[in-house]
Amino acid sequence: MMKHTVLWIGCALLLAGCAEKPRTEQAQADAVTARDAALAEQWGVEIIGVWRSAKGYMLDFRYRVLDPEKALPLLKRGGNVRPYLIDQATGTQLFVPSSPKVGPLRQTTQEPTAGRVYYALFANPGAMVKSGDRVTVVIGDFRAEDIVVQ
Repeated sequence: MMKHTVLWIGCALLLAGCAEKPRTEQAQADAVTARDAALAEQWGVEIIGVWRSAKGYMLDFRYRVLDPEKALPLLKRGGNVRPYLIDQATGTQLFVPSSPKVGPLRQTTQEPTAGRVYYALFANPGAMVKSGDRVTVVIGDFRAEDIVVQ
């Protein structure tokens, strides 16, 4: 009789532990959904993600334009907008590199297109930002937080 009671208690504890993890994952998913809805409403964009590229020495930020009028400040040429990415673990700011021949490694336009995916490449010296790290992308007043690097 005692073995069965211990077995049932063990199973209950195991199931209780398993139930906690999905709640945490669900809370994170809900936070991302809320962030994405707010960015779509205010800025007319949908975050696609951030990926390591160039053997980890660059971070590739991609986003889809949903409302070209709202998204224009993110893509406008000229001005004093200098996009940067923040490594949330260290607070380090990483910038979009610019070369004399090519210019800044990000897309700009005076007329964004709905449904089109745009990009910005950020330098990642020493490949310091790794997959799984959380970053914030800032472009002028635009701020997208808690993006998990792929």
